[in-house]
Amino acid sequence: MTSNADEPKGIIGRVYINGFPVIYKFVNEFPEEKIRLQYPRLVVVSWQYDGAENNGMPIDEINKEMIKLEDALEEGIENKGLCKHIYSRTGNNLKELVYQIRSDDEFLKALNESLFSHQRYPIEITFYEDKEWKDFKELLNDFNKGS
Repeated sequence: MTSNADEPKGIIGRVYINGFPVIYKFVNEFPEEKIRLQYPRLVVVSWQYDGAENNGMPIDEINKEMIKLEDALEEGIENKGLCKHIYSRTGNNLKELVYQIRSDDEFLKALNESLFSHQRYPIEITFYEDKEWKDFKELLNDFNKGS
């Protein structure tokens, strides 16, 4: 298997929140300014679930549905250049998929198109102004302190 030096470096990290493991997946590279300027908004897609049976993690059936959602977002939005995946976190009864986006309306339109044939997911979508990519900076700082 060959490795491409241009490929982003993925990180999987674990922290504990309220005694439960929480797994983060992200690329450990802060993008250059020209990329950051294209995506001034932050969106958090949240899915709360009952992880009581599984140490705060989703049971297999729920996890499979979460993967379908994440795959649809990657194919229908991220791969079209409409957003940049920042991180995903799973644990302590919450799954979050976090992206930097160009605009709220553009993201929602692409989301609805991507999920048209899916069943309805129990998600909440929250938008934030984050021109400086502060949320991602904080995540990188938190994980770099721990290493």
